[in-house]
Amino acid sequence: MLRRHFLKSTFAGLSSAGLLKSESAIRHRLPETDSHYRQVRSYVEEVPVPEYHWAPPQAYEAFRDMKVGVRVHWGIYSITGQAHESWPYLTMRSNERATYNELYRSWNPTGFDADEWTNLFSEAGCKMFAFTAKHHEGFSMFDTKTRVRSRVNWNASGGPKLESCDVAYSLMETPFRRDVVKELCAAGRRRNLKIALYFSHPDWYDADFRPYCFHPLQVPSEQRLTGVPREQNQRKGETRTLVPDPVSAEVRRMMARHRTQLAELLSNYGRIDMLSLDMWLGPAVWPQLRETIIDLRKIQPGVMLRARGIGNYGDYYTPEGFVPGSKENTDVPWMVIYPLASSFSYDPHAENYKGAAWIVRNVVDSVAKGGNFQIGVGPDGSGKFHPEAVSQLKEGGRWLQLNGRAIYATRPRAAALWREGDDLRFSRSKDSRFVYAFAMNWPEQELAIRTVRPKSGSSIRLLGFAPPLAWREDAGRGLVISLPSVLQDPAKRPCQFAWVFEIEGQDRT
Repeated sequence: MLRRHFLKSTFAGLSSAGLLKSESAIRHRLPETDSHYRQVRSYVEEVPVPEYHWAPPQAYEAFRDMKVGVRVHWGIYSITGQAHESWPYLTMRSNERATYNELYRSWNPTGFDADEWTNLFSEAGCKMFAFTAKHHEGFSMFDTKTRVRSRVNWNASGGPKLESCDVAYSLMETPFRRDVVKELCAAGRRRNLKIALYFSHPDWYDADFRPYCFHPLQVPSEQRLTGVPREQNQRKGETRTLVPDPVSAEVRRMMARHRTQLAELLSNYGRIDMLSLDMWLGPAVWPQLRETIIDLRKIQPGVMLRARGIGNYGDYYTPEGFVPGSKENTDVPWMVIYPLASSFSYDPHAENYKGAAWIVRNVVDSVAKGGNFQIGVGPDGSGKFHPEAVSQLKEGGRWLQLNGRAIYATRPRAAALWREGDDLRFSRSKDSRFVYAFAMNWPEQELAIRTVRPKSGSSIRLLGFAPPLAWREDAGRGLVISLPSVLQDPAKRPCQFAWVFEIEGQDRT
């Protein structure tokens, strides 16, 4: 049966309340281009079950108001300065994995200061931060009470073998013995920052999680469990070990630990605004994961759930490493995540940091299209950010301090009016009283805008420049704003890039 016919017949049999939810679900649908949605759509139902509810409208409104945030990846991979977070673990040799798994025993990142971090985020103009509570390699950056009961002995005689264990595999078992998530949540709230906690569905340390999502352990029934051919569940260059299928007790233990850790994050650290789920598990355990999501919603009804691994149950999604080319054709809110340097984890090379102009241009482009922008940075093993990252974040923050009213709590203009050509982007105030025009390149003596009609007798201003600007309407060019001679000197302009014009008026139709 074709999908559209299935949906039509399904909706026809629903009650009026169910019909309203189904109509909402049709609008609340991830875009076909989202790679994580494509990964799970074969087994995650398009319309969530009736007992599930998305976050409330006020949470969506607050999410759309944020506009700018920072994503922080910090974990065992930071000890060695390893790029690309924990991903290189998959291509390590067995002895290298054994060494990696023991690094935490001597980790003591005494340079970490939650107030220093959140002060930086605030100065950078960020309204939220996301922190990696647990990445794919399975190390918990918080005080989890769960225990890992099965793992791999990578140095076992005759080759890697499963072994029993009883460890939390967390920061609380390091010399540091501090709950970083707790400290960051407290410091973030003191600065009125919204909080997102990142959590990876897969766990490459806990053998119970085999073989989900590129797990280094391969099992005979892998394709049935994961729902994809084996080659699609394996990264290029990955070395894997064949072990038996997980038995039912191990599956129950896996999903119980997964659920308990997520419940810990939503129960022990106060209000969490966003739960940034990552990757996926598979069709064999989707019913259990769905129950987990329903349980989490009961703990914090207002938390926004990232859609990764849960399809249309998610409240928002995150284009990664790119800004969508145009406005997204979906009601689901979105937030770009994009590393400032070469990857989301610490990069020691100053030349790899992309610059404040890059931050500003991507913030503007995302906001014009109706999204948010999250800057990815990672501290080193001691807990310190690269000086170049600090400098660029602060410079971007100065631009946002000057031009923030054209960014925060704004909305996109209708349809294709988010842009004119390559050099103009737009946003509007929520009440549609003001249109903000972003000139991505300095327009010299005049700026012509075809799609905005200013209110008669109103003033047009360049944010950061006090005097109102002269303007006129031209039959062929539309609105023409004159720029005074003093502004032709780059040193006299209010900022160095992306100049913002505030126009009281409406869309020209």
